Amino acid sequence: MKVDKILLSYAGAELLFLAGGVILLVASLLFDQKVHSTQTLANAPDTILLGMVPFKAGFANAILVFATFALAIPSLVFRDSRFWLKLQGWMIVACSIFTLVLGLVIWIETLQTRAELNTVWGRQTVSVQSFLQQKFDCCGYFNSTSPPFVTDGTCTTALIAEEKQGCVGPFSNFANRLLDLIFTAAFGIVAIDVILLLCVAVVVKDRKEKERYRFIDAKVGYSAI
Repeated sequence: MKVDKILLSYAGAELLFLAGGVILLVASLLFDQKVHSTQTLANAPDTILLGMVPFKAGFANAILVFATFALAIPSLVFRDSRFWLKLQGWMIVACSIFTLVLGLVIWIETLQTRAELNTVWGRQTVSVQSFLQQKFDCCGYFNSTSPPFVTDGTCTTALIAEEKQGCVGPFSNFANRLLDLIFTAAFGIVAIDVILLLCVAVVVKDRKEKERYRFIDAKVGYSAI
């Protein structure tokens, strides 16, 4: 039995595409769970930063990916049809644009981390600010007086607090590393979308060629391929 390598490549790209959707779904659910969990010394930076990530949009994106993947079924069953492939192609474009926008939103966050974290810091309770001071061994945000530090095990007195750095540096670095990882993953998923889109285009072209040959053979009186 002759193996259709084009169709096999298309099926493989579909599995990668599905994996991207699973990553989006799992990440969105984990981020949601993390954001709504009780803040502790260990997870305070993560919960704050993940609250800045549009994970609800990521969940919607995952649903769109699964709906797009479902179109692979009729595309594989009806091997002479190009309709389902073309429909899936347009939906893949929508998925890739959706994911790309999410990645760009997070990337833009990294360009203005310091300014945004200043606002975020001011919204936190005293206990959460203390968690951040202890986590990053710092006092206050810009420095110990701007805004004023929280007295805790790390910043016990004004003199000790003055000798320590503000949290803006280590907190911003931590935020950038986390957000860089997230938007890089999003752009990686977009690359998978592009691969599948190219595979869809190849399959459409292959089926169009086969249809043309069948038409020519039928026209000259031969049996269809």
